[in-house]
Amino acid sequence: MDPYQLNRMKRRSLAHVDAGGIVPGERITAYGAGKVVASACAEYKEGDVVAGLLGWEDYTLFRPTPGVLMYKLPAGSDDDDLHLKHHLSALGTSGMTAYAGLYEVCKPQRGEKVFVSAASGSIGSLVGQFAKLAGCYVVGCTSSNAKVELLKNQLGFDDAFNYKEEPDMKSALKRYFPDGIDIYFDNIGGKMLDAALVSMNTHGRVALCGAISEYTDASHRAAPDLLEVIYKRIAIRGFVVWDFLTRFNEFTGIIGDWIRQGKVQPIVDVSNGLESVPSALTALYLGLNIGKKLIKLA
Repeated sequence: MDPYQLNRMKRRSLAHVDAGGIVPGERITAYGAGKVVASACAEYKEGDVVAGLLGWEDYTLFRPTPGVLMYKLPAGSDDDDLHLKHHLSALGTSGMTAYAGLYEVCKPQRGEKVFVSAASGSIGSLVGQFAKLAGCYVVGCTSSNAKVELLKNQLGFDDAFNYKEEPDMKSALKRYFPDGIDIYFDNIGGKMLDAALVSMNTHGRVALCGAISEYTDASHRAAPDLLEVIYKRIAIRGFVVWDFLTRFNEFTGIIGDWIRQGKVQPIVDVSNGLESVPSALTALYLGLNIGKKLIKLA
């Protein structure tokens, strides 16, 4: 379950360019994992477990197409629930997005100060851990005190705060980053982006990964002070995961090693049954999920 799905449902959205629009009554594609029950393709055999572009459905008809993500998982993956969860989170599109956005877009240096918004979500929770592995000081914001404790005590963030308890976000960021922010990984957009730019250091980098505050209310759109951007020489770059599809195996190989070494903890939040899809999707916009939101079909 990913927040961008809502943009696909809108009548007009740039999300249609990358992922296609969603038309009422038609199937909805989504990243997932499944077991092959029949195949007329030599590459895939009955019984293979695969991950890639499937759908919100019990059965998917998949035709191998260049540029469409689909790959076989190691034998036994269907018997290892934790293994499947990894392939749908840290070893899937969320992990690739977090890795590419931090290392390829922002290029962190040891000792730099990193701010992550929506830090307990599927991508933010990984970005913070990756930034710590790069030797950075990391602060995340999230939507509850319980999530703050998770970030600090389980995922290794240096600090974290509940943005709902901060009446002035600009003042809050000045307090948590007295020496300024070098890297901002943005999942929220809106006023959070505006506030972060005020605290950015010269030659700071911003990765625009998502703008979830704007998905449900266009009035929350960011209105950044461009003089901050100009005189601080701030680099702001938007990106999507498909920009780095050709490097999927490289990124997941590195992340997989970190998981095996205990350096990264993927967090997942699982609901059961296809009937739970509507409530699971809306939970993303209410801040009710922790980590990657998954639906278990079988």
